[in-house]
Amino acid sequence: MEIRKASDRGAADHGWLRTFHTFSFGSYHDRNHMSFRSLRVMNEDWVAPGQGFGTHPHRDMEIVTYVLEGALEHRDSMGNGEVLKPGEFQRMTAGTGITHSEFNPSDSEPVHLYQIWLLPERKGLEPSYEQKRFPEEERHNRWQRVASRDAADGALRIHQDAQIYLAELDAGQRLSHSLEAGRHAWLQVLRGAVTLNGQPLATSDGAAISDESELAIEATEPAELMLFDLS
Repeated sequence: MEIRKASDRGAADHGWLRTFHTFSFGSYHDRNHMSFRSLRVMNEDWVAPGQGFGTHPHRDMEIVTYVLEGALEHRDSMGNGEVLKPGEFQRMTAGTGITHSEFNPSDSEPVHLYQIWLLPERKGLEPSYEQKRFPEEERHNRWQRVASRDAADGALRIHQDAQIYLAELDAGQRLSHSLEAGRHAWLQVLRGAVTLNGQPLATSDGAAISDESELAIEATEPAELMLFDLS
């Protein structure tokens, strides 16, 4: 298990955007933190009111976005125009190529979000988009699957051998996750604090896990988590 402390991430403050990079991204380059399995980008962003990312292109990437606070307005070349709010999960397959923009529609409140990129199972996929609200009570002290290759149990479809889960834990609650032989995991602490197999993790810390059969998590304070089960 390799812990990636929040304070060790790449960081930039552009005034309108405060951003932290778990893996190398943009002008931040760290050859020891390029990716983990198919997980290529994990950026934690705060976007100022009335600001955002102008129209820009993507291709051959699975892009998932999760808002913790505020709202994020999305528009793309496929004709989608949605506002992503807390409790909703967004998946975009860039495939053969798309353009999109992301904007904070509030004139007073910043938006706090995670944007995550995964390498697709193959290049040249047809671009597509999904957004869905997942009931909060279904992740209270348990895992809620929000994305998977087979879109089981109402999850969004992601074009990679990966499953993504959310959980919100009360202080003192425990949660486990079994890993099949040959699989790996990444745990990101969105808020709060937990122990993972006895190791402490705080807000915005992450952990890469390989060669483990079981993940044992205990919340030392109320916590929100995102878990990736990866090939």
